[in-house]
Amino acid sequence: MATYGTVVDENGAAIDRGIAILANAPRSYTGEDTLELQIHGSPVVAREVMRALLACGARYANAGEFSRRALLNGKMDVQEASAIADLIAAESRSAARAAAANLGGGIAREVRSLRARLAKILEELAAAIDFPDEVSDPDRAQLRSSLTGITNELRRLQRDGEAGRLIREGAGVAIVGPPNAGKSSLLNALLGEGRAIVSEIPGTTRDTIEETITVDGVPVRLIDTAGIREHADRLETAGIERTRRALSEARVAIVVLDGSEPLTPEARDVLALTADRPRVVFANKLDLGEAGARELGGRADVTGSVYDHATLEALRKALAKAGWGGELPDLERPHLAALFELDAVGEALGALDRALETLERGEPADLTAGELQRAFAALGHLTGDAAGEELLTQIFARFCIGK
Repeated sequence: MATYGTVVDENGAAIDRGIAILANAPRSYTGEDTLELQIHGSPVVAREVMRALLACGARYANAGEFSRRALLNGKMDVQEASAIADLIAAESRSAARAAAANLGGGIAREVRSLRARLAKILEELAAAIDFPDEVSDPDRAQLRSSLTGITNELRRLQRDGEAGRLIREGAGVAIVGPPNAGKSSLLNALLGEGRAIVSEIPGTTRDTIEETITVDGVPVRLIDTAGIREHADRLETAGIERTRRALSEARVAIVVLDGSEPLTPEARDVLALTADRPRVVFANKLDLGEAGARELGGRADVTGSVYDHATLEALRKALAKAGWGGELPDLERPHLAALFELDAVGEALGALDRALETLERGEPADLTAGELQRAFAALGHLTGDAAGEELLTQIFARFCIGK
């Protein structure tokens, strides 16, 4: 019910004209009686209305308190509550769409279905253990098939969840290479603006520069780094140390080399340094020559120039392939989002794998009961059926005040 009227303070003095909207339980966001005031947007008016409410006995809501009340009153599950926080924090369209997909409670329904299948298996095992003369052991082949099916579905949830996490948190990409290979020019070209200083003088970049772009819907944090070389002054050496740290923390590296000149010892060092990690080797400056590119041969993923549009498109595709396989699952279907959800699925998978190993060794089927019970309990954290106070605090700590 909406009522238009005058908002007064604790002494009856008028503050503003506005609308009061009353939502009666259970038809409200929290499932309780709630009152919403719509007032004019003046900071002074808003402050005075808040002061009057507090003077009349109200208090500020805790972080996430409205959503927490909604969860406790059965208006949403833990996935939906976590999705609200993700939606608020979304920094890209893909992240917002991925969060919105979890608002319908689809994950909880999937996990409850898997728990129901586990519960049926546990009931059969319990009956065989308690009444061995009347109830035979479950068929081992059928038991193995059932557990394998549950495991495969959990692994699919795990893969989709990791992809969703990538879209929410983004991928760190370190642009590395020897001095004067074109790292800063590449950063500027990908950004479409002159963010980093470009110079022919080696060692111009002394510190890391970080900017964000979007590649195939994934936020990518580009980190331009100092060139790596042996003979550097003390200040440049500090920048090189930051380069190594940025490289160790990045999901993938773009190795920029001067493809116009023969490979230098510094270029070979960078190739060796990044050999055991996801990377894109880019032979730059082919508008000036091809000596280095020919020397690299098949080791170069992309060849061309930072000033060429087709080269930049090829770099984006190579980056997506190296960073997340080039393809992401359909994130408009429900998927795991929070770290506690991925941890719970990982715990359940570990228990199921141990149960399957028990069967593979030919041991009695009833020895799997303990591991299956652990998997059943772990999945309970996903549905909220086993959500404790610590887990709820972890979820709602991410919310803004009140929401």
